[in-house]
Amino acid sequence: MFELNPQQQKLKNQVSSAFKFRLYLLFNLPMGWLAGMKIIELTEKHCITSVPFKWINKNPFKSVYFAVQSMAAELSTATACMVAIQGHQPSIALIIVDMKSQFYKKATGKVFFTCLHQGQTYHTVAQALASKKAQTLSLKTIGKMSDGTVVSEFVFTWSFKQRQS
Repeated sequence: MFELNPQQQKLKNQVSSAFKFRLYLLFNLPMGWLAGMKIIELTEKHCITSVPFKWINKNPFKSVYFAVQSMAAELSTATACMVAIQGHQPSIALIIVDMKSQFYKKATGKVFFTCLHQGQTYHTVAQALASKKAQTLSLKTIGKMSDGTVVSEFVFTWSFKQRQS
């Protein structure tokens, strides 16, 4: 386990606060705010996010639109990545370089995305710092409705690269 630096701990506390996270979405990711995305839980081991089934999120097939699921799925992988890159000098650039998805069932209710292996982000950032070269990490997240039905699966590949000083 990695001990969080002060900037990492501050960001983790901010995104873990429902009010502060909703404000962040409103000003920085308004589509996520409109969709109703939430961070349910963020630990060193996992991140759980959710997105509700509501009028603005639906498709013509009466389920959660795939792009809305993609936003909430990405958030479940991005949150740990964003925390892991905080407080490094020079800073670390973070970008998605690949995404794969599979859809299994219609999402007709609130969908919860769970990404495990959050600790890998800290190892990948450490490798990027040590090597001074871009490092990639693929994180899988699984979307389930409240009754446990798996509706979708995503794999996001993130690139971490230390910026030039």
